[in-house]
This record gives sequence, C-alpha cells and structure tokens, in this order.
Amino acid sequence: MATLRLIGAPTDVGAGARGASMGPEALRVAGLAEALRALGHRVDDAGNLHGPANPWLPPRDGWRHLDEVVAWNDAVRGAVAAALAAGATPLLLGGDHCLAVGSIGAAAAHARARGRRLRVLWLDAHADFNTAQITPTGNLHGMPLACLCGLGPPQLTGATATLDAGDVRQIGVRSVDAQERQLVHERRLEVYDMRYIDEHGMRQTMRHALAGVDSDTDLHVSFDIDFLDPEIAPGVATTVRGGPSYREAQLCMEMIADCGRLSSLDIVELNPAFDQRNRSAELAVDLVSSLFGKTTLMRR
Repeated sequence: MATLRLIGAPTDVGAGARGASMGPEALRVAGLAEALRALGHRVDDAGNLHGPANPWLPPRDGWRHLDEVVAWNDAVRGAVAAALAAGATPLLLGGDHCLAVGSIGAAAAHARARGRRLRVLWLDAHADFNTAQITPTGNLHGMPLACLCGLGPPQLTGATATLDAGDVRQIGVRSVDAQERQLVHERRLEVYDMRYIDEHGMRQTMRHALAGVDSDTDLHVSFDIDFLDPEIAPGVATTVRGGPSYREAQLCMEMIADCGRLSSLDIVELNPAFDQRNRSAELAVDLVSSLFGKTTLMRR
C-alpha cells in the first residue's frame, strides 16, 4: 500500500479553450480520494496550488501565456518534488497538459539524484511535440514533451531535468501536425499510435512500452483524458475520434500496475465544461483506480 498525495493545479493557461481549470474539483467530486482509500492506500489531499489567472491573450514570439505557464510549472515542480522527497506518490490533478513540464521535471530530477532511470508513458491523442517555430496555435499544452526534451523556451527547459527521447513511450497518438510529425521522427520518439494498437492489440503495445522497466526504474504516467475515445470520455476540449475503448484502457492501466514501478502520475485536460454529468471524471477515477490495484482479474 502506498501513500498518495493529490496535488490540484486548477489552470488552463496552456490550453486553447477554457475549463480545464475545473478538472481537479471534478475528480474530487467523482470520488478519487475515496476510491483510492477503498483500495487500502493512504491518501493525502494537499489541496490546490495557486498561480496566475489566465489572461487569454494572443501568442507572443510563438507562445501563449509563457510567463503564466512558467509560474504554474514552478509551483507544480516544487509540490511534486516535495511529495517525492517525503516518500509519497504524487498525483497531479490538472489543469492542462502544459503542467507536465513541472511534474515530469521533478520526477526526472528525483530519479537522477538517486541514480535511477525514469521511464515516461505519455497517454495522449496528441504528440505534444510542437515548438514555437512550428506550432499552429502557440498553446503550450501542445509543447510540453518537446520542452522536456530540451526544445522550448529557456524559462521552461532551463528549469527541468531534460529527458532523453529514449525515456519516453507515447501511446494512443492519432493527431499530429505535419511539421510536428517530422520533428518526432527526427528525435526518434517511440510512438505506439492507434494504428499500432489496432494491428497488435493493447497487450503487445504495453509489453513493448514497459520493456526494460526494472527495479532501477521509476515510472511516470502522464494521462491526458483525450487519450480515451470521446464516445466514452467526452469531457475534453480536444477530442479526437478513434481512441482506446474502455476495455483497452483498463488493460493498459492494469498492465502498468502489474509492473509495480509507478512512482508519479498526471491526470490532465479533464474539462467539465465539455462533459456530461461528470461522466469523464468518473471514468478517470475508475481507470486511475486500476493503476493502484483495482483489477478485473478473476482467474488464479
């Protein structure tokens, strides 16, 4: 049993639509803490971080709201680092996906200080590997993985432990901008897109994505709700049809749990403004419970 620390980051400064700032409370209303406690874990809800409001301005030099994104990521980085230092497993409740720069930066620094490797599973419909030079929008929630790999404004890349592309496994991707695709190929990111999942199944996908994760590896999962098919999870601003089904998502989460190395988690891009009676938040709670011990396994 683990000590889990919930860290809310109620902001949508990196997104192109308002509403992800309500995500942390939607997850709480859906019973996240209660579900995890029912599995035997100690759950510490640290409440919400504070940061600047969304100014809702146009891009400047290729980035929207860069100063605000930096401030929020500084707060996230500190909170996640403190949780890890205390021996807790941090669960970042977003908020939009730009926050992963701070959470994964803290996880990478924590792993490196202990002589360990960090593996990142990026569960997302999008590659999130844009830069200021190629972004069609300037929204920083489309750039966090590029920033973590050293491609981004120095205010973000200079404050984080840079990832190597070989540390990352992208799963469920099905919407990538043309120039972004070229950059992903140049950096040789390991991507298990939806066609791969269709052809090989989720079991084979996760076996490959988790290969090499051992007792010397910390595992961070960055779970964007738009990873899921919008038929089952409509509560996001950036829906892309053709995502994993409920059973595929359950198997993904259970296989991550089976490896026993999960050390930190993001739950991001939940947008109650687009949801139906908190349906997507309830599904997220169900799937996160599978990461922490809930199982469908009945056979011996």
